[in-house]
Amino acid sequence: MLPRLEIVGRRRPVALVAAGATLVDSRAPAPSYATPHPAPYAAVSVVPDPAAGRIELELASAGVRLVGWYDATTRRLGLDVTTDGRTTRHESRRHGRATAAVVELGLTLTGTHLTVLAREGAAWVARGRVDLADRVDSRNEAWLAGLRSGHRGAVARFVAGGFGQLGLRDIRLVTAADGTPWRDGAAFLLTATSAGPGFFDTAHTSVWALDPDGLDLEHRADLFFRRPDRAGVFGDHATHLVRADDQWLVATSTWGDFDRRRTDASVEATLARSDADLLVGRHVLDTEPLALPTTGLRSVGVWDPHLVRTPEGWLVGYVSARRFFRFHPVLAAGPSLDRLALRATASDRLATEGPTLIRLEEGWRVLASDGRDGRSGQRRRFPIFDLDLTEVGELDAPYPTNIPWPTLVRHGDDWLMVAFNGAAYGGGLVGYGTHGDVVLMRGVSP
Repeated sequence: MLPRLEIVGRRRPVALVAAGATLVDSRAPAPSYATPHPAPYAAVSVVPDPAAGRIELELASAGVRLVGWYDATTRRLGLDVTTDGRTTRHESRRHGRATAAVVELGLTLTGTHLTVLAREGAAWVARGRVDLADRVDSRNEAWLAGLRSGHRGAVARFVAGGFGQLGLRDIRLVTAADGTPWRDGAAFLLTATSAGPGFFDTAHTSVWALDPDGLDLEHRADLFFRRPDRAGVFGDHATHLVRADDQWLVATSTWGDFDRRRTDASVEATLARSDADLLVGRHVLDTEPLALPTTGLRSVGVWDPHLVRTPEGWLVGYVSARRFFRFHPVLAAGPSLDRLALRATASDRLATEGPTLIRLEEGWRVLASDGRDGRSGQRRRFPIFDLDLTEVGELDAPYPTNIPWPTLVRHGDDWLMVAFNGAAYGGGLVGYGTHGDVVLMRGVSP
C-alpha cells in the first residue's frame, strides 16, 4: 500500500548561465571572448556599473551579430539582429521597459529564440524576444563553434556560458534498466526539461541530483540531440535516462522544434546510446528513431517514453495523441527496443500523460497524471494502472497545477515524490512554457 503524500518542499533553481557550463566569469572583462557552444543554448549576463548609460550584450559568429541592449536613461530594452549586412531592431511596446532598477542584464539564445532579460530585484523579466528562424541557422554546429560573447559599456561583472533554466518540468528518475534508481551516493539522479523563455522550442534536457533528506537540487549536466532526418542540434526533451549493459540509453521526445501551427506537426520518440559520462557536462547525442507502436490508434504523435527491462523483455510507457492536444497513455512490450508491439492503451483518457512504470508489492504498475482537461472523474489526479492499463487505484497526493508527472521512489521506510507545477516565470512576454516549481512530497505515517 502506498501512503498518503503531502507537500514538504518547493524548489525553483533559476539560472541564465548554468553553473556547470560557465565559460567566462570576470570582474574586469575584455570586450569579447571565444565561447564555442555544442548547441544553441547560450547566455550572457552582466552586472551594470552604476554609472553606465547604455549596455550592450552580444553573441556573434560568421557575420551574424545578436545584441541585447539596455538604456539606463529610459529603462528601455531591446534587441538588434545583424545578418548579411542588414540590422533590424526589435522592441516590445508593452514589455520593453523595466519597471524597477535593473541589477543584472541578460541575453539568451535558446533554440532559434533570442531574448533580452532584466533582473529587477530578485526576479528575471524578459523584456524583448525575437525568433531568428528566418535569419540565422542557429542549430548549425559550425556556426555554434565560432560563437563569441561580448559586451559594450561599463559593467562590474561579465558571465557567459551555457543557458540554464527558468523552471523545471517533465521530471523523471534516472534508472537502471530494471527500473531501480541509478544513484550517486545518497543522491537520486533526475532528468528534467529545463524551461527557456518560451515554450517547446526554447527548452532542453538537463540532469540533476536530489538530496533525499535536505531536498536540495544540484544541476549536473545538459543533453542535446542530433536527429537522423535533419541537420543541426536540437533541445529535445521529456527524457528518460537509463543505464543498461554498461552504457546509457536516452529516450526522448522531439519537442525541440515543435510548432502546432504546421499542418504536418508531429512529435516522435528517439533513442540515443552513449558510453560517455552523461551525468556531468554538456553532451550532443546521435539518435535513432524509437518506434513506439500505435497500431489501430489514430495518432498524430507520441512522447514521454519510459523504459523498463523485465526478465520477459522491455516495457515502454508513452503517450499517444489523437490530435494536439488530446492524448492518453499507451504501453508497448517486446524482446528488444526495436521489436515493440502495442500491449495496452487507456484510450478513454483525453489529457493524461507522464506514464511511469514502477514495481510495487503487487507487481508492475503504471503511474500517470490526469490533467485538468480530462473527462469527469479523470481530472487533477494521479491514476494507477495495471499492465493492461486498467485503472486499479490512484495516488493519495496533492495535485499541483499543470500536468505534473508522478515520479515516486522509495527512500528507506518512506516514499518520496518529485513533481512540478505550472508556475510561470519571466513576465508576460514569454507566455506559457516557463513552468515550473519542483514540488516535493513525502509519505505521511498513518
